[in-house]
Amino acid sequence: MNTTAQQIKRIQDKLQQLLKAHAALQKENRRLKEELATATAKISGNQQQVEELKQQVSVLKVSAGSMNEADKKELEKRINGYLKEIDRCIALLGE
Repeated sequence: MNTTAQQIKRIQDKLQQLLKAHAALQKENRRLKEELATATAKISGNQQQVEELKQQVSVLKVSAGSMNEADKKELEKRINGYLKEIDRCIALLGE
């Protein structure tokens, strides 16, 4: 009988340890998810800032007149894309 009681006690102790470890892992998981969300938001903001800076560089190149042919064609494509999108929006508003 004594060995059975000892085995049950050992099992209970191990179960308690597992429950504590599980709770600690859940807490760490929540913390890591929060960190991930923060990092994702920061990356998104940085990507948006990079795009804005790229646009500013393009504008500065145009205003300085120091664009090569490839840059000019890329700018022309971008402007044409914007114009098509504006025309599509105007058409949708006209309906």
